[in-house]
Amino acid sequence: MQTGWMVWGGLLAGLLMAGLLMAAWWFPLWWQVLWRLRWPCAAQASPEGPGGGASAALRTRVWPMWSLGALMFLLPTVLVAAWSLWTPQRLAPFDEPVDAAEAPGLADGQRAQPSRRRQLTQLLQGEQLVPPPPLPPDTFLQPELVAEQPLLVSADRRWERMDAEFVQALLRVFRVMKEAHGYDMALLEGWRSPQRQALLAARGPTVTQAGPWQSYHQWGLAADCAFVRAGRLVISERDPWASQGYALFGQVAERMGLSWGGRWRMADLGHIEWRKPGMQATMRAMPPLAPGVSQAPHPSEAPITP
Repeated sequence: MQTGWMVWGGLLAGLLMAGLLMAAWWFPLWWQVLWRLRWPCAAQASPEGPGGGASAALRTRVWPMWSLGALMFLLPTVLVAAWSLWTPQRLAPFDEPVDAAEAPGLADGQRAQPSRRRQLTQLLQGEQLVPPPPLPPDTFLQPELVAEQPLLVSADRRWERMDAEFVQALLRVFRVMKEAHGYDMALLEGWRSPQRQALLAARGPTVTQAGPWQSYHQWGLAADCAFVRAGRLVISERDPWASQGYALFGQVAERMGLSWGGRWRMADLGHIEWRKPGMQATMRAMPPLAPGVSQAPHPSEAPITP
């Protein structure tokens, strides 16, 4: 069926082109006739003279020429328009079923393949990446991690707590790090409560120099990340493999429009944030802790003794 319509469409397109070529061939003759009718010589001015007869003959020829040329140009156009109105045109890539609900012919247990319509829609709208599965809780209880970052085990790693646009940018960074550089990455901490920020700030400037509401973590616009190698987290920049990874991580993040903590005076190599327009003014307007928020940390945010 689709091949038949393609043949008919090709024939009509060829007819249209033939009409245009014929009309272009007739076009100089039209202008010659019009020129001779517009500027007759004095000898042809008399209706009884031979010029008058030639002029009359030209007048009798010009209308058939115009009519034939117009017919050659309009007929294919009318045929193509009538064909398109008579039969609704189908674009196969957009008319395939999207999923099993739109494909009732599929048997139970069968899964419809992603259609070209869905793929094209994703390309037009921008592919929505999905966060990776969470790591097992024991991953964050490695002795070297607890010794270096005792509060890491209680960090919030829920992707849904972070800004949706920032999440997509972060996931694109993860994808490039994996596909282009071979580094598997993990989220160590995303959204952070103001109480937790106060707790971290109390541990000294070597941990953080931002007070409550003064970190992009409180707004879901920052993430602390590390690498996964052989099922274990690697966060120490003293590891040459991780050190090279952090440098690549910063380059990729900055290409995505994010800010990398490795540029800071007190470098935080695993930290990236999105300095969303207007957020700094909002952060400066916030008090150290919002009214009604307790200064006491949540029980889950207490330090862990190695």
